[in-house]
Order: sequence, then structure tokens, then C-alpha cells
Amino acid sequence: MTDSGVVLPWLVIRQDDNGNRYRVGRYATKDEAQKIADSLDDRGHKQLYWVERIGTPAL
Repeated sequence: MTDSGVVLPWLVIRQDDNGNRYRVGRYATKDEAQKIADSLDDRGHKQLYWVERIGTPAL
């Protein structure tokens, strides 16, 4: 829990063509995060988007 009382354990991560990774946003549910990742992925850019839970190691 954060100071504001809101828990946002799900991240959307973007990886660009050069392998750089960026946090796009934090979300309360996996479904919410996945919808954002899917909508960004549907734009047709070459970036890769995925969802991670905070505290879960990336593959």
C-alpha cells in the first residue's frame, strides 16, 4: 500500500528497437494493464509492450 492508500502493483513496460525499457504506467489490476498494453500494441509501432507485476522478476 502506498501513502495514498492506492495499490498499483501492475506495470505496463515498453521496449524500443534498441532494447531500452520504459515503464508506461502502473495499474490496479492485471486486466486494466493488459488493456492498455494491447491498445498501445495495436498502434502498429515496432515497440514491444507487456505487463508485469511489481516484485516479479522479468524474463
